[in-house]
Amino acid sequence: MNIIFLGPPGAGKGTQSKLLEERYGLIQISTGDMLRAEVSKGSETGKQAKALMDAGKLVPDELIIAMLKSRIAQADCQNGFILDGFPRTLAQAEELDSMLSSDGKKIDTVLFLDVDEEILADRISGRFTCGNCGKTYNEVSNPPKVEGTCDSCGSHEFKRRADDKRETVVERLKEYRKLTAPILPFYEKTGRLHKINGMLSASEVTGEIEDALASEGLITKK
Repeated sequence: MNIIFLGPPGAGKGTQSKLLEERYGLIQISTGDMLRAEVSKGSETGKQAKALMDAGKLVPDELIIAMLKSRIAQADCQNGFILDGFPRTLAQAEELDSMLSSDGKKIDTVLFLDVDEEILADRISGRFTCGNCGKTYNEVSNPPKVEGTCDSCGSHEFKRRADDKRETVVERLKEYRKLTAPILPFYEKTGRLHKINGMLSASEVTGEIEDALASEGLITKK
C-alpha cells in the first residue's frame, strides 16, 4: 500500500510513519532526506539539486518527481511506501499521480492529521531533546521524570531546535496553510482522504489510522 501523510509541522507524521513502517513493512520516504542523500553521493540529480540550492533557488518539481520515481522503483519499496512532506502543493500532487500512473502504481490513501494549530504551536515550542542521547521531551506533556536529568542516559545537557520558537512555529503553520491546505480537496474528491484527529494520544491516533486503512481494505485490523 502506498500512503501520503499530510499535516502541519509537528502534527506527529514522523511518529506515525515509523509505526506503519515497523508493522506493515513499508518504507518512509522524506523528500528532504532523499535530496540530501543524492547530493551526498554526488549523483547527476544530486549535482543538479546542489547547484540550485547553492544558488539559493528552489529545486523544481520535475527534479523531485524524478528522484521520487527512482526511489520508489527500488526493491525495498515493493511492499509500499509512505510519503512524508510531499506533495506540498497542488501541482506536485497532480504530477505525483501522473508519474505513479505511468508506472502502474497509485496512492491508495491520504492520511491527514488534523490538529488545533494554537495547541500545536504550544506543543512544538515546548519541545527539547537530550543533548547526549537525543531523547525527545516536552515541557508540558512529557517532561523528564527528574527535572534537568535525562530519563534514558542521565545527562544534564538539553537543547532546542532554533525553529521551534513559538513565533517561528506560527509562521511555519501559516506557510503550511497557504501552500498545502489547497491539496486537501484534490484528494477528497477522489475519495482517498481520511481525516485523523491528531489531538488524540499517539496510540489513539494509530488506532484511527488503522481504522482508515482497514476501511480501504488495505489491512485487516486485529
